[in-house]
Order: sequence, then C-alpha cells, then structure tokens
Amino acid sequence: MGNKENISKTEIGWKFWEQRRYVVAILAFFGFFNAYSLRVNLSIAVIAMTELKNVTLTNGTVVQEREFDWDTKLQGYVLSSFFYGYITTQLLGGYLAAKFGGARIFGTGIAVTAALTIITPWLAKSSVSLLLVVRIIEGIFEGVTYPCIHAVWSKWAPPLERSRLATIAFSGSYVGTVVSMPLSSYLANTVGWPSIFYCFGVIGLIWCSIWVLVVADTPQQDTRISKEELKYITESLNSNENKKFKLPWRAVLTSMPVWAIIVSHFSENWGFYTLLTQLPKFKKNLLMFDLTNTGFLSALPYLAMSITIQFSGQIADWFQVRGILTTTQVRKVFNCGAFLAQTIFMISAAYWLSPAGTTLCLTMAVGLGAFAWAGFGVNHLDVAPQYASILMGLSNTFGTLPGIVSPILTGYVVTNENSPEEWRTVFHITSGIYLFGAVVYGFFGSGDLQTWATESESLKSDIRPEKDQSQKENHTYDNKCFHQESV
Repeated sequence: MGNKENISKTEIGWKFWEQRRYVVAILAFFGFFNAYSLRVNLSIAVIAMTELKNVTLTNGTVVQEREFDWDTKLQGYVLSSFFYGYITTQLLGGYLAAKFGGARIFGTGIAVTAALTIITPWLAKSSVSLLLVVRIIEGIFEGVTYPCIHAVWSKWAPPLERSRLATIAFSGSYVGTVVSMPLSSYLANTVGWPSIFYCFGVIGLIWCSIWVLVVADTPQQDTRISKEELKYITESLNSNENKKFKLPWRAVLTSMPVWAIIVSHFSENWGFYTLLTQLPKFKKNLLMFDLTNTGFLSALPYLAMSITIQFSGQIADWFQVRGILTTTQVRKVFNCGAFLAQTIFMISAAYWLSPAGTTLCLTMAVGLGAFAWAGFGVNHLDVAPQYASILMGLSNTFGTLPGIVSPILTGYVVTNENSPEEWRTVFHITSGIYLFGAVVYGFFGSGDLQTWATESESLKSDIRPEKDQSQKENHTYDNKCFHQESV
C-alpha cells in the first residue's frame, strides 16, 4: 500500500518540472543545444568568410576578392580542427565524470567553449594558425560533454526511462543545429559573420550559469527533489551503489557488444559530421542556393532528427515497458533499422541531384538516423551502467575520427565544388559506412548487463533479485506516470 502511495505522489503528468530528473533532462537538452551551436556555426561562417565579394579600390575600380583566401583543402583543415582537440578528452572526460561526477564537468566544458567562441573573430583575422589553435582548444573542452552526460544518467535515470531521458538530452544537439544554421546565415548577411560567434558565445555562457545553479551531480545532492522521487530513483539504481571503481580494461576491449557500440558510433557520426561540415557548401555550390537559403535548407535534416529522436526514445521505452521486445531486441531493431534507412536514402541523394530531391533524401536519411540513438546511444547504460561514462568516452573517441577525417577527405575528393561526380563519391562512402555499422551491430550488439560489469558472480546473483524487483516497480511507475493507468 505504501508503494502505491509513493507512486501516486510522484505522478508526472504534464508538470514535468516537478520531477527533478526531467529538469536535468531539459537543461541537458539546452546544454547540447549550445554545444552544437558553438560547433556548427563555423560551417556557415566559413562560406561568408571565403565567398567572392565586390570591393571598390581607391581608383574606383571594382574587383572581386575574398576576405579569407582559403582553398577547399585549407577549409577542410579549419572545419576539422575542432575534432583534433575533441578526440583527446573523451576517455579523460569519462573517467573524471565517473570518479567525481558529470554535471560540473559538463557545464565547464561548454562554458570554456563559449568563452573562446566570443574571441574567435579576432583570432581569425589575426592568423589562420591562431584560429586552428583556438578551435582545437574548444574541442578539448567540449570533448567531455557526451561522456559526462552518461555519468549524470547513471545517477539520475531509472532503467526503464533511460531511452526517454537520454534522447531528450541528445535531441538538443539537432535542435541546436536547426537553429544555428539559418540564424548564422541571417547574421552573416545582415550584421556580418563575426556576429555569429558573439551571439552563440553569449548564449552559451548564460546557459552555463543556469546549469551550475540548478543541477546536482546526484539526486541525493539535490535539495529540491521530493522524497518520493529520490526513493524511486535510488531504489531502481541500487545495483550500482556499492561498486568499486575499477574498470576491467581487458574485458572491455575484448567485448564484442562494446565494439558493436563503437562501430555504430563511428558509422553514425561519419554521416552526421560529413553533412554537418559539407552540406552548406554542397547546397550553395552545386545546387546554387544563396547563403540565406543554404542555412535554412541545410538545417532541415536536423529539424527532422530533432523531432524523430523524441519519438524514438518514447517508443523504445514503450516496447520494453510492455514486454514486447527485450532490451537487446529494442537496441538492434532501432539501430540497424536506422542505419539501413540511412544507407538507402544517402544513395538516393547521390543520384537525385535536384534541390527538392536531394533535400528530401538527406532529410529522410538524417531524420531516420535519430532512431539509432535509442540503439547504440543508450547502449552503454545497458551493458555496464557504472562504467557508462567511460564507455561513452571510448566509443566517442572513435566516433570523433569522422569529424577529423571526413572534412579533409571531402576536401581532397571534391576539388571542383561544382562537380556532381565528386560529390556523388562522398555520398557513396557515407552509404557504405552506414551499411557496415548495421551489419556489425546486427551480429554483435547486446542490451544485456555484461559479466565483466559486476564485481563478482556472487555479487551479481545477489543483485539480480533486487534489480528484477526494481524493474517491476519501474514498470508500474512508468504505466502510472506516462500511460495514466491505475496502479
């Protein structure tokens, strides 16, 4: 009877702000919104920085000049420089977050990136070398974000709400891309490209102030959480409370489910970063859009993804709560289905080279890819919840490689930005990588807690009954809160 009373008191309904874990999710959403706004703005700014403009000389002659005379190869290095730093702090961020808590490190990473973004225009005008250096430093600090948020969820997310809470947060990445691309185009056309960096830098610093004041590393440290919600979260996660912090690296590095996550992360990010850095140039140079339309239409795929990722998390949890699919089946269906859809639409985009056709295909490819984040993107919490931040750091280390390699490779493949054949090669490479990710995850992916993620078999056997009971309570709670059924 007491359990039923606690459940009824913690009913969420539409007042999500009364549940602290959803407050954390919403603020994490805006954190990723800022992280990707700060990351993607250069993709639009570089077009304005390098486009030909009419310049009147002192003798009255009008000539066309570029403010920054960068060829496609140098642009590729500029766009990829962020990821040189980003790749270095994935594992470090995961380790520090698991050891000391993820919330503060998450906020600090974005705060430093925002501050450096504000001084980017001055650095770019001073020297391209300085621009490269500051982008690398931004990457170093922003590299902790994904590992840190998994450390947050390992303390805040009940097992049957992991997909839902994680995808709420992750969707901020795509909403940030949706907003920043057209807004950056508008700012570049009306105020000038430096305003892009000033605008998003200030917004990022404002968010950081709110995050630090509101979010705690654990529910136990949150002074505003209700007793009922605190009890629900801690009881559902009690199997992780007394673990010694010692990651069995050999077991991790020989675990095929872990490698399935790594390969999937690499595959998804290859397509994402290729389009993130190259789509504005592709739209402008091959499809002949002006800068304003380039920003808007380049954002459409990420608008689709920001919408579908919300449904993916809800549907994934629904399948598990109802007992229709096991965790492993949910992860494989969502992950492999997304990759296969992306493969098909990316190939279609390579041959349907028209404004409407290409936009439709790329929007579908990126939009359906959101379902993969309810697959591999949450999978770290399934296989080893207490080590989830480190596993995310490991997979995102490999997932960062596309951000480094793809822009440079595209710069060498697409030497003539008006060549359909050269752009078609870029799409073919991306399609092949998506397909490879689907095959690997289909064979080796798993949603089960791995044996190496427990201290011992005896501890594991002691935990299982409590975990099973917790999941039963979670099931009842979930039906009450999200399906409005009687308990």
